[in-house]
Amino acid sequence: MGRDVLVPEAWVERLARIALALPDAYQEEAWVGERWRVRGRTFAHVLPIEAGRPEAYSRAVGSPGPHVVMTFRADPEELEAITRSGPRYFRARWGTDVAGVVIDDDVDWEELRELVTESYCRLAPRKLVRLVDRPPVSPGR
Repeated sequence: MGRDVLVPEAWVERLARIALALPDAYQEEAWVGERWRVRGRTFAHVLPIEAGRPEAYSRAVGSPGPHVVMTFRADPEELEAITRSGPRYFRARWGTDVAGVVIDDDVDWEELRELVTESYCRLAPRKLVRLVDRPPVSPGR
């Protein structure tokens, strides 16, 4: 097998700056990759996929990798539009509101900021959501 796929530290740091700017958000090492949580609920998770592992993520993406992906929560009504917006997006096969995006050098970081923020707002208590400066939603979403 080739070299292990890792999530580039610069990407983890960039996602951390986005996620940790949200009220009461915290970062922790996940069973694989890194995740960001609020009140014990994961609103973003970044991890590598290689050689079809982790299997559930590989199946959701529809590829054995190598890839780096981020999962997030989305309104079920918006989930369909998100997953149809391009080949880098996918719907997870667990939960009713879990989507993901393949991250590479061409990813739109402003769009990731929107997705992370909206995911946080789905899971955080209302009193924390009221403190969030929510970005405008991108056209077509």
